[in-house]
Amino acid sequence: MVESAIEWTEVTWNPTTGCDKISTGCENCYALTLSKRLKAMGQAKYQKDGDLRTSGPGFGLTLHPDTLTIPYSWRSPRTVFVNSMSDLFHEDVPVDFIQQVFTVMADTPQHQYQVLTKRAQRLSKIAAKLEWPSNVWMGVSVESQRYAFRLNHLRKVPAAVRFVSAEPLLGPVELNLDGIDWVIVGGESGHGARPIEAVWVESIRDDCESSGTAFFFKQWGGRTPKAGGRELNGQTWDAMPSVASV
Repeated sequence: MVESAIEWTEVTWNPTTGCDKISTGCENCYALTLSKRLKAMGQAKYQKDGDLRTSGPGFGLTLHPDTLTIPYSWRSPRTVFVNSMSDLFHEDVPVDFIQQVFTVMADTPQHQYQVLTKRAQRLSKIAAKLEWPSNVWMGVSVESQRYAFRLNHLRKVPAAVRFVSAEPLLGPVELNLDGIDWVIVGGESGHGARPIEAVWVESIRDDCESSGTAFFFKQWGGRTPKAGGRELNGQTWDAMPSVASV
């Protein structure tokens, strides 16, 4: 467990680490950049190298069964981002391991778990094989209109909270928010960060207000995550799904 600087969560928990680039949002992956530093520091989780075309040094998909007991030790309730350094629905993660992760989440209802994937098709394919307790929030990344189809797969999943992460937002996106409880929007950060336009963000914000969907604006991005600040039209937007207070 690691305390997180991500504005919409509290801690991160990584039962797997490593991933592969599968869409345009992966181009400047923060987790890949971080994994290279962690590998150089000798951290055991980041010693397996991946395909240099799609991942890189220290970012090969790796299971960490020893981490599965960690949430049982947390005394106070937490909001937990699951796999900030990976994708739980990566094709190399066995279904039985995903089931074990979901069992841990079901066993610890005092915590709220946020699971985010770009592999929406695999998510919907195996959703029926998983237990879906009310403290699991399931989300998909939609960085441009090309990937809006991921919402169609998300809607098939019986999660108590369904959410969208439009980060990094790389272009204008029209989202069908039927059955969607929460939308996070953010600009890209780091070396080579691609620009975000205010009109793209405002359009999604307006759609959320019209549909009653909670809207969270994380950042404008830039050289560092906080370089551009967080205000949109003179205010911050920090709405969370109502189940967060349960």
